[in-house]
Amino acid sequence: MTAQSVRPERSAPETASATGAPPFKSPLVKAVFRDVTPMHVSRSAAWAAASVTRTVLTEIIDGARGAATAQARKKLIPQDLVRAIDRNVEIEVGSKWYLYSPTFHGLNGVLRDAEGAIVPVRERRGPRRPSAVAGAHRFEAGVRKLLRSQGVTAVPAMVRDLDGIASVFLTDLARDAAMVVREDGARRFGTVALVTSGEPAPPLSRKDFPRVPPARARDGRTIGRDDVLAATRIQLFGGSLRQRALTEAHEATRTTPAG
Repeated sequence: MTAQSVRPERSAPETASATGAPPFKSPLVKAVFRDVTPMHVSRSAAWAAASVTRTVLTEIIDGARGAATAQARKKLIPQDLVRAIDRNVEIEVGSKWYLYSPTFHGLNGVLRDAEGAIVPVRERRGPRRPSAVAGAHRFEAGVRKLLRSQGVTAVPAMVRDLDGIASVFLTDLARDAAMVVREDGARRFGTVALVTSGEPAPPLSRKDFPRVPPARARDGRTIGRDDVLAATRIQLFGGSLRQRALTEAHEATRTTPAG
């Protein structure tokens, strides 16, 4: 009876994800940023990036869990990841990882060069492994912590895929945040929205424009929280996932200085 009475509490971390500490620590997040930019990363920016990554992975895990449940399985396998992406295009992030994962081999179609010859997967990857792939193993502990918080387990291959996707996504987020700083683009990139063909664009709201710190005009060398939020709008093309990621990042950094 005791075990049954506490079982529902296992879902609590999922509903409280916005207020809990992200599974990826600030030093790891800042290390990823250092891989792609020499700019300083503020504490609130690191927390925001960790929160966004957590929200995205939580959504992926939730979709994979649904696929596993449909087959009466409790442990997640790579095929659950593929089914989750098929069902929800919003979670198709970190796609550069697909070229390195056996899970996605044969699922990305055939790429041909200008002469019609098939381009091998190895050549598609490029001459060098990007840092996001080379350093993917750094995310394993955080991925396992997130899986536990969601009350699920996964086979090693699935953990590796989540590991790689997290690394590639966070690396892309860092690149876009650095671009926002260089181009003073928080205002430019903060209003990305999907519009259905033939329908008028939705009116812009003042809240769509992230507040840019006045210091930006003076230094341009620091990535702040608002830059990460603008980068999130670039990486997540729309829908409920993007809004949830932004909301949870705001909550995660509510008591953290913006700079």
